[in-house]
Amino acid sequence: MVSFELQAVDSKTGARAGILHTAHGDIPTPVFMPVGTQGTVKTIPWRDLIDFDTRIILSNTYHLFLRPGHELIARLGGIHKFIGWNRAILTDSGGFQVFSLSDLRKITDEGVMFQSHHDGSYHFFTPQRAIEVEYALRPDIMMSFDQCTDYPISETDAEVASERTFQWAKQGYNRWQQLVDDDKQVETAPSLFGIIQGGVYPNLRKNSAEQILSIDFPGYAIGGLSVGEPKQEMFEMLKFLLPIMPSQKPRYLMGVGKPEDIINAVALGADMFDCVLPTRNARNASVYTWNGKMSLKAAYYAEDTRPIDENCGCYTCQNYSRAYIRHLFSAGELLAPYLATHHALYFFMDFMRKIRQSILDGNFYDFMMNFFENFDPEARNNHPLFSASSFLRGIHS
Repeated sequence: MVSFELQAVDSKTGARAGILHTAHGDIPTPVFMPVGTQGTVKTIPWRDLIDFDTRIILSNTYHLFLRPGHELIARLGGIHKFIGWNRAILTDSGGFQVFSLSDLRKITDEGVMFQSHHDGSYHFFTPQRAIEVEYALRPDIMMSFDQCTDYPISETDAEVASERTFQWAKQGYNRWQQLVDDDKQVETAPSLFGIIQGGVYPNLRKNSAEQILSIDFPGYAIGGLSVGEPKQEMFEMLKFLLPIMPSQKPRYLMGVGKPEDIINAVALGADMFDCVLPTRNARNASVYTWNGKMSLKAAYYAEDTRPIDENCGCYTCQNYSRAYIRHLFSAGELLAPYLATHHALYFFMDFMRKIRQSILDGNFYDFMMNFFENFDPEARNNHPLFSASSFLRGIHS
């Protein structure tokens, strides 16, 4: 079971530093979780993630349920043993996949009927069944089964989804409690986090927060953001939600992965993040650096002997040039996505480590300002909430 220890709160913002204690090691927060949807972070061996001091990854229940199957994974000792990763794992319930596969599913109050995108077979997930499948995998953290909504969505439809998410949360929580009570290895039993929904409607978000927070989950997540809504609307929801979430429990912002969004969400009080963006972009030759985003296929790197990022200590940047990596992508060599992904994840782990240290040192706001000055001054100047007066007023209002 997990527990959370709050260590520091920045005096100028809502940024927090803490430690999430799990059966598979302590996780310093704020933390970014690389996404290993099918039990692997694409192109990267665990050795690299351990070198980066990655403490937790995310896998997906929907995909593992379909292939190779949760029962097989359980027979082989659980997900940690099956994939050979001895650090913490969080599993997404599959709610987002159900949302994204709209042509292959039907949602009712009882649950979701969905069709496998592999073989066309039909499956029905109730909130209890989703919890049973997740529990069989034995991650450190499980996510409650929810109905994620897209953007735009009408207020009426968002309200229906939000209420359904609450009913599913109660049913899933009760089933989780039963499984924990029957667990002979309760010290390593998975913990369950609840998910707040409500779209971009403040009244629905408020109601959803009150409902989900009324259930004593070990941690809470904000879902249904970063699904196409304008940045200003996303951050307005976070300005409202994060301060009312329990200070002594972890706060997880789901699916947010752009560095500029992460650092602003940290400033508002978020602790945990995940996104496929760093690895997906890297496989397509786009990476983040301390000076912004870079496309490694650009022609002007053809004779550039510098590393991807001259301020980066990763293996890729210490050994390979932009010109060579561009050549590898142009030639379709498999080494190219590996080298780019290696840099991308090193950057994100280093980024989060420095954010955390700045909070502990009491200079997070200065670190944030300096980050934007180098990363993308326009992103700072044009950010809907970033000007010092409105940003800080939003945090402390």
